Amino acid sequence: MVLIAASIFSKSGKALVSRQFVELTRARVEGLLDAFPKLVGTGKDSSNRQHTFVETDSVRYVFHPLDNIYMVLITTKASNILEDLETLRLFTRVIPEYCRSNEEKEILAKAFELMFAFDEVVSLGYRESVNLAQIRTFTDMDSHEERVFLQIKSAQEKAAKEQMDARAKEFKKQQKEALSKGLGGKGGISSLSSATSISSSSVPLTASSGAAPEPTRPAASTRPSGGGKALKLGAKAGKDDDSFIRQLRSEGQAVSSVAAGAGAGAAVRAAAEQAAAAKREPVHVRTEEKLVAEVPRDGGLKSAEVFGTVSVSVATADYNTVALQMRNGADAADGMGVMITVHPNIDKAAWATSSILRLKSANKPFPTNSDVGVLKWKATIQDEDALPITLNVWPQEAPDGCQVNIEYTLKRTDMALNDVVITVPLPTATTPVVAECEGSYEYQKSRNQLIWTIPLIDASNESGVLEFVTPNGAADHFFPVSLRFSAQQTLVDIAVEEAQKMDGSEVVSHSAITNFVVDKYDIV
Repeated sequence: MVLIAASIFSKSGKALVSRQFVELTRARVEGLLDAFPKLVGTGKDSSNRQHTFVETDSVRYVFHPLDNIYMVLITTKASNILEDLETLRLFTRVIPEYCRSNEEKEILAKAFELMFAFDEVVSLGYRESVNLAQIRTFTDMDSHEERVFLQIKSAQEKAAKEQMDARAKEFKKQQKEALSKGLGGKGGISSLSSATSISSSSVPLTASSGAAPEPTRPAASTRPSGGGKALKLGAKAGKDDDSFIRQLRSEGQAVSSVAAGAGAGAAVRAAAEQAAAAKREPVHVRTEEKLVAEVPRDGGLKSAEVFGTVSVSVATADYNTVALQMRNGADAADGMGVMITVHPNIDKAAWATSSILRLKSANKPFPTNSDVGVLKWKATIQDEDALPITLNVWPQEAPDGCQVNIEYTLKRTDMALNDVVITVPLPTATTPVVAECEGSYEYQKSRNQLIWTIPLIDASNESGVLEFVTPNGAADHFFPVSLRFSAQQTLVDIAVEEAQKMDGSEVVSHSAITNFVVDKYDIV
């Protein structure tokens, strides 16, 4: 078989991309390309035919229609037509690997990527023994050594930056101490603390001492003593070593759940931002709940537990014996067994009869400006429908790859789930082609995973689908699927309704925040 050129034509007969593999003059190649639309024609039969060919006196055109385009191979008449068709099939699979659609605009945008891929299929007019996954690997020119080098460089730069920040803080601290000593010797205020002297009294005390102001000391005089070693990019730092090891593991050495930690960290940061933004009253109540679940891919529950806490913080001693009237909906929780425990200093009888969190004795008050846990619970989820959201992961294997459908369903329509992140592992050396997506997605090539993100899931979009195709892989390659999200409503209906004095004689103003996060939710 001698392959002269591989070309992509639009249905109107325009050559979009063409790659020749043997030495021909430009005029000859243009003549061959111009002849194809005339030979194919524009009838309905031509657009409905599958693998087909036309011949001239010197060459053969083997082509395949793909929606709005033709994939065309120009070969010699002596070539084996069966080999031509097999090569054409591989070329037609290369196009969707690099282009999301068969539109003319998309083909032109990916022209260079397609030509590089064509070069991997055919060399000097003869087909190479490669498959689609190998073509992707060769064109990516991915280097494990380069990734390791970049990760080492990143870790070293981060360590150097932390060292620089630590030296800067030490420098400022010694500068303040030197300035404090100077003020103490000049104005006789050495008994005062350095922070008070600098921040509130430095200028007035210097002026009232009656002495001429001391000239400003150069920065060099307060430079910290010690070794004058320069910062080194290769400096060791324990935390950085750990992070670098995790990065190497994610590259295939020993894979760890880095993405899960990242998702949980994002939820915790979101909770911190919510807490900072909330207006705090003298009595502040925080309700937190965490979900840990493991769900089999075929349905049901392997394990699912919810851990919740209620903590209170008082700003002044006037409120350190405050009592909290709670809403306790634990008994009404469907599909869950809830076990509640109160703090030993809380009156258990008042909680059992009236759902009030009240101190046993006023002699053991709450400390000021400190979060104190007063109530905690553990709920064991016994029914999959009791989960706030469920995932149906359905991989379908095929001879030319694998099609994966993932559907989420919001079970608790009264809840709003924020920053939902679904992480799907992928087979190595493959790139997914996404056909349908609710929200947005990101393909992380270095980690071989697809990140599906939905900013908000509530009753308005209680279900959604992600559908993608990979050219290789088996069903087990797409598990475990990890799910992370946060909410401002707990799964178990426990919340503060009112704050009052210990004897119940007066209502006290209070503020409250509620946060629900996923510590682990995997479909295995």
